[in-house]
Amino acid sequence: MLDFVADVPLVDHHCHGVVTGNPQRERFERMLTEADTVSPLGTSLFDSLVGLAVRERCAPVLDLPKHAPAEDYLARRAELGAEEVNRRFLHRTGTTDFLLDGGFQPDELTGTAEFARLAGARAHDVVRLEQVAEDVVRAGTTASRFAADFGVELEKRTKHAIAVKSIAAYRVGLELSGERPDAVEVVDAAGRWLGRVGAGLGLRLADEVLHRHLVWAGIDLGLPVQFHVGYGDSDVDLHRCDPLLLTGFLRATRETGVPILLLHNYPFHRNAAYLAQVFEHVFVDTGLITHNAGFRAPAILAETLELVPFGKLLFSTDAFGLAELYHLGTTLFRQGLSGFLQSALEADALSEVDAQRLVRLAGHENATRIYRLEPR
Repeated sequence: MLDFVADVPLVDHHCHGVVTGNPQRERFERMLTEADTVSPLGTSLFDSLVGLAVRERCAPVLDLPKHAPAEDYLARRAELGAEEVNRRFLHRTGTTDFLLDGGFQPDELTGTAEFARLAGARAHDVVRLEQVAEDVVRAGTTASRFAADFGVELEKRTKHAIAVKSIAAYRVGLELSGERPDAVEVVDAAGRWLGRVGAGLGLRLADEVLHRHLVWAGIDLGLPVQFHVGYGDSDVDLHRCDPLLLTGFLRATRETGVPILLLHNYPFHRNAAYLAQVFEHVFVDTGLITHNAGFRAPAILAETLELVPFGKLLFSTDAFGLAELYHLGTTLFRQGLSGFLQSALEADALSEVDAQRLVRLAGHENATRIYRLEPR
């Protein structure tokens, strides 16, 4: 690996907390991937690229030989204890700032302050828009008051936050209209939602008008807006998660100057790279797939870099629960970036000075600029 890639400080601009207990094998395997359950057909998620990567790259961090059997790995993990395991993996990432989305299973994971302590780094809050809206309904509101109540609550929760995030992809897909919904549309949509809640159909927000309203509310605050794109768990309809479906919305929001961050993107990473090239306010990463793809992750990063300008690429792990995923996401990103630049250097496509500058951009400077982070 190129020295200046191995040593560059990173900003992980999208991730989650870690578990503080010692998960048993079934739970550990579930958290390795986006799968809801371990397959009941006698297979193991250790027999996948991410499982192999854990045994190859994570075992030495726990003082085991590379490719140690899964049973030995889990036994050693339990022996060391969650605190030591989390500390070892998080400290090795070389990350100065972690941007945490705490909106999914918050009771099971570390919060921002606890995570920062474990990592020995700074941690910042990203507010999930749908969680705020659902909490407003849970607390009691009406169709006519919903927009105002949501606005007050969002402003309160984002007082010290660094960005907001939309999971519209999970609920209605990414084909959002470019038009800001007017007050009457929002009242009508809120009435439909509250009617479903009152009928016992659950609190889950899944209305295109309201998802648009939430995003525009975030834009009005001037905060960067993150969108889940592409690959996710079985709750997502992947065919509705192509970022090209956001094209009309991106045209409508480009004049605001608010950054739009397309997260994950696989298997639509080339489409996302195109959008980042043609829309000045759009940025991308390859988080989540990086650790899931294991040793094939560098190929996915290289495909993304075919089009995306280096000033539009950010680093993220989208690690959730297992500290190993931070380590894998970081090391595989560094390896992929190093391999890509080595090929470019060998082809005399750029100078080493250029290569070092591009590494700084992708590693931390883009995120520092977009999220207005204080230099560290």
